[in-house]
Amino acid sequence: MKIAIFGRYNNEQTIASFDRLLNFLKEKDIEVLIESKFLDLVNEVTSNANLYSTLKTCNSLNSSFDLLISIGGDGTILRAIPFVKNLNIPIIGINTGRLGFLATIQVEDIENAVQNILEGKYNISERSLLSIETNPENDEIKSINFALNEIAVSRKNTTSMITVETHLDGEFLTSYWSDGLIISTPTGSTGYSLSCGGPVITPGTNSFVLTPIAPHNLSARPLIIPDSTEIQLSVNGREKQHLVSLDSRIATLDNETIITIKKADFKIKMIDLLDESFLKTLRKKMLWGEDKRN
Repeated sequence: MKIAIFGRYNNEQTIASFDRLLNFLKEKDIEVLIESKFLDLVNEVTSNANLYSTLKTCNSLNSSFDLLISIGGDGTILRAIPFVKNLNIPIIGINTGRLGFLATIQVEDIENAVQNILEGKYNISERSLLSIETNPENDEIKSINFALNEIAVSRKNTTSMITVETHLDGEFLTSYWSDGLIISTPTGSTGYSLSCGGPVITPGTNSFVLTPIAPHNLSARPLIIPDSTEIQLSVNGREKQHLVSLDSRIATLDNETIITIKKADFKIKMIDLLDESFLKTLRKKMLWGEDKRN
C-alpha cells in the first residue's frame, strides 16, 4: 500500500497528529510519502530525527497511490483537491480544525480509524465538483479550474454591491444585486453557502445550489438546481473588477467577463468510516436534536 500525507498548517495539534500517524504507520508494511511543502512546515517548528530523517517526500501524485491522508481541518482537504485532481485517489482527513464535515477522524481515534481503512472497513462517497471557464480566459483559473465546495463571485475593493446577471442553460434567471453569488455543490452546502442562508444538501444529491450573498433584492432566495445545469454569470459594478473564488483559491476578473460553471467531468472519492455518516455528523457538529425531548 502507498499513502500520501498532506497538510498546510504546523500548529501543535497538527504536529502531534502527524507524529501519532507516523508512529502507527511505521509498524505496518506501507510506503509513506509526505507532501514536500507540508514536511517543510513541520520541520520549521520541530525536529524529530527518529521519525523524520528517513521520510520520503513527493511534489505530485500519480495513480500508484492508494490513499491520501489530510491532517488539518476541512480547509486543508480543500487545499488537497488540486493535489489529487482526477486520479481517483481516496481521501480521508484527521481533524485538527473546528467543525470537520470532511475531516472526520478525531485525533484520539487515529490508530483505530487507520486500521479500519487498512482492513477495508469503510465506504466510498463520491463527491461532485464544479468546473469553470471564463471568456476571456484567465491564466490563474485555467490551470486549476475546479472546486469541491463552491465557486463564488464577490465584490472587490468596494463597499458597493455588484450585479450578477445569471443564466441557467441559456435562459435568463435574474440579476442578483448583492455582495456576490455562491454556486455550491452538496459537499459545499455545509460551508459558505450555509452561512449565507443556503440549505443543507446530502452528499449524494444530484443538485447544486445558488445562494446570494447579502442580496439587496430581498425576494432573492437560495435556489436548488439539477447538477446537469450550465450556469453563466456576468458581473457589473462600480469597480472595474471583481473576485472569483474556487474553494480556497481566489482570482481577479474584469467586469463583464463571461463565467461558465458546470459539473466537472470527474469526482472526488471521500472515505466514510463505518461508524460515521453524514447524518451523524449533522447531529454531532451542528447540534441537531440537542433537545431534552429527544
